[in-house]
Amino acid sequence: MAADGLIRQQYIQRLYVEHQGWLNGWLRRQLGCSQNAADLAQDTFVRLLGKDQDMAAIREPRAYLHTIAKGLLINHWRRRQVEQAYLDALALQPEAVASSPESQALIVETLLRIDSMLARLPAKVSAAFLMSQLHGMTYAAIAAELGVSERMIKKYMAQAMLHCLLLVEEP
Repeated sequence: MAADGLIRQQYIQRLYVEHQGWLNGWLRRQLGCSQNAADLAQDTFVRLLGKDQDMAAIREPRAYLHTIAKGLLINHWRRRQVEQAYLDALALQPEAVASSPESQALIVETLLRIDSMLARLPAKVSAAFLMSQLHGMTYAAIAAELGVSERMIKKYMAQAMLHCLLLVEEP
């Protein structure tokens, strides 16, 4: 088993040497920032290290690395969107309400967890939750907007609230 681990490590090292420059360049073109590109390229190989699969079975290493990096890039953009939305909302608050950088980081992390949770829910469930919580819409108004019954909105909200509770229980 230790020999398999060594072979795997050597294969990943070879992938890194042969394709890191290409991957970094592709990410730099996508992001327009060499530092973020380097971080995401590194994260791609870290993700590769965490995968439990036969690396020798990868026939198209660049396509495989591209797929991993693209997922990380999407997560990066989503995080930036959430952070920017939070900062925009924060800018509208009086200075007395402003929180410390540490609090802001915790809030952004919480928002990202909520965003991720909502992304895993069916579209109508997350839409109903957001309409209720962010826009203050009534269940009747949400039902009309989504083209479902008010009873279905209650089910959607119960499902979303259950997932919120489960999110609170996560470490």
